[in-house]
Amino acid sequence: MNERFKKILVVIGFIISVFAIGYGLYYTFFKTAAPLPTVLPATEDGGNLPTSGEAGERPITTPTTGGGLPPAAEVAGGGRTVTTALTQTAVTSTNASSDGAGVNFYNPTDGKFYTIDENGNPVALSDEKFPEVESVEWNKDGEKAVLEFPDGTNIVYDFNDERQVTLPKHWEDFEFSPESDEILAKSIGVDPNNRWLVTTNDDGSNAVAFQALGENADKVQVAWSPNDQVVAFSDTADPISGGLDRKFILPLGKNSENYKGLTVEGLLFSPLWSPGGKTLLYSVAGDYSDNKPLLWLVDATPATMGENRHSLGLNTWVDKCTFSDSKTVYCAVPRNLPSNAGLGRALYLDYPDTLYKIDLSSSKVTLVAIPEEDIPMENLSVSEDGSILYFINGLDGTLQMMKLK
Repeated sequence: MNERFKKILVVIGFIISVFAIGYGLYYTFFKTAAPLPTVLPATEDGGNLPTSGEAGERPITTPTTGGGLPPAAEVAGGGRTVTTALTQTAVTSTNASSDGAGVNFYNPTDGKFYTIDENGNPVALSDEKFPEVESVEWNKDGEKAVLEFPDGTNIVYDFNDERQVTLPKHWEDFEFSPESDEILAKSIGVDPNNRWLVTTNDDGSNAVAFQALGENADKVQVAWSPNDQVVAFSDTADPISGGLDRKFILPLGKNSENYKGLTVEGLLFSPLWSPGGKTLLYSVAGDYSDNKPLLWLVDATPATMGENRHSLGLNTWVDKCTFSDSKTVYCAVPRNLPSNAGLGRALYLDYPDTLYKIDLSSSKVTLVAIPEEDIPMENLSVSEDGSILYFINGLDGTLQMMKLK
């Protein structure tokens, strides 16, 4: 064997040795045994697994949202309630209409007076225009009104007869008698000795001055009672003991009657007569109410004046209330009034209101409705059948309604 052939055999042997060693290492460290079969537990039907059914459409799941408000109710029932705008522009001076079903109002945009018909549509009470009316005082039937203008002009307008009468410019704070045939006013002369409470017929005749006002005209509030006995309240009595904000309010009559007075627990007394004149609803603000406005009820006939006085527990101003009948009152109550709100009302005019009902026979207070939108409610009135509440939206001035039943 020659030397060259020996070298070839050595190379081949080396290659075979490398492959043999590599296979041995693989077999020892990397090659795994075949997996053992998995044993499944037996089932009641002989050990056969159930087969899958035919695939169907995947159901669509709508995600739920938490914390959403329930829809507002169409009729007031103690929760969020729908309110409906009856005008597109701001209005003022609302009052129950003559038929008891709707409401009258003044539209400053065109200077005309309207009423709401049975379909909720505005209908002009007259074609006459009265630009820039400053204030309006209606009679109880909504057929006549005293109109005050910025230049001091005062007229009485009869919407049925379309007739007007002019009253003196130095008269102010008008109010009709219960029978609507007389008008009460303050006659404010330049000289304090010539300042009086006066009455006149609704045609301007037979003017009578009956109560001197002197320097105290701003302390007297006209408030003609439905029983035709009290015509005003005067905050001119001497201070009484029992607290710095305790007041003694004097009722005034047309014939210098000596009526018993009212003791009120607070400042800024503001009254509202019940339809029959037997009771008086009023608001005051004092230390006991954290100087928030608070409603009170008191007997108020000449024989019972001042008796059964008690708080109704609602923090609101009495001009945000309206009588539905002699025993039922609806009030708009501002939410979360802060301390001292009763002494600075102008700061809280935009606070949203909640509607409450008061049963005066039991003094029970019931939550009626929370308006769907957070709005202040002003100039409330209720239809004669008690089914609809009319009010002015304090934010935009529009006339709105809410169904009570």
